[in-house]
Amino acid sequence: METQQPTAGKFAMNYGLVLGAIMILIQVVMYATGMALEGAQWPYILYYILFPVIIIYAISLFKKQNAGILSLGQALKVGLSIAMISALVNVGYGLIFNYFIDPEFMDQLMQVGLEKAAENPNMTPEMLEQQEEIMRKFQNPLIGSAMWIALSAIFGLIYSLIGGLVMKKED
Repeated sequence: METQQPTAGKFAMNYGLVLGAIMILIQVVMYATGMALEGAQWPYILYYILFPVIIIYAISLFKKQNAGILSLGQALKVGLSIAMISALVNVGYGLIFNYFIDPEFMDQLMQVGLEKAAENPNMTPEMLEQQEEIMRKFQNPLIGSAMWIALSAIFGLIYSLIGGLVMKKED
């Protein structure tokens, strides 16, 4: 009886959805508690820790279910796919949130950011204007989504490469 080899897509889908759900949960908790408007960054640390852990864990499980064999290409495929699926899940939620749940939230967030910047005695009115201009560009959910996908791909590639090089074992 032959054992069925695992597919990278199955692992990527499962763990990508889990990672995406974790990010959504963090964002919902931050929104509901008001931490998002306060600019709290510490909840994201959990995500920054779980991102590589989940990718490397999934690669190790893939190797285990593949009779202990793992090529670098398989590791990259699993890890990068997880990163991209989680990014797409997060982007989907972000677009729904920004266009349907609370369309004014980004304006509120920008206003809070500008108020905090204005508290800095070294900030000139020109600097504040410049900062507002930059914030408006990045306030666009489509630009933010594209950046999130790009960064997820880059870090997913890095962590997959590390995991693949460490765990690589071919026939």
